[in-house]
Amino acid sequence: MYRFLEATAGEYMTRAVKTVTRDVTMRELQKMFEDVDFNAFPVCENGDTVGLVTKFDFLKCFAFTPARMVPGYDELMARSVADVMTPEFIYVDATTKLTRVLQLMVVHRMKSIPVLNAEQRLVGIIAREDIMQALARSE
Repeated sequence: MYRFLEATAGEYMTRAVKTVTRDVTMRELQKMFEDVDFNAFPVCENGDTVGLVTKFDFLKCFAFTPARMVPGYDELMARSVADVMTPEFIYVDATTKLTRVLQLMVVHRMKSIPVLNAEQRLVGIIAREDIMQALARSE
């Protein structure tokens, strides 16, 4: 267990991160979720991470409420990531201990957290599967 207590996000994060831009449509986003089976994509523009879009964000645009008329499916699928992304998101840096990453995931019910460097540039993403892998290696 001591090994896990000392482990950092940088040791277990995925470095080759797939990102999206604000103008990606829901149709394109759905295809990306299907193709790579990620839970979230950082939203990047000009090298800056400007938000996060998750499967939950995608699904929210299809939620029905009594106060909202339901637009057509094609209209919903034409919406952009900018319409549904989370612009204020939790992130960590590569030196963040996995214990802290795990705490953030549990408290905020998150599946993935972007990893940014000191210049606020995306360097990776850490997911629940990465934490589980680190725990397994700590036996």
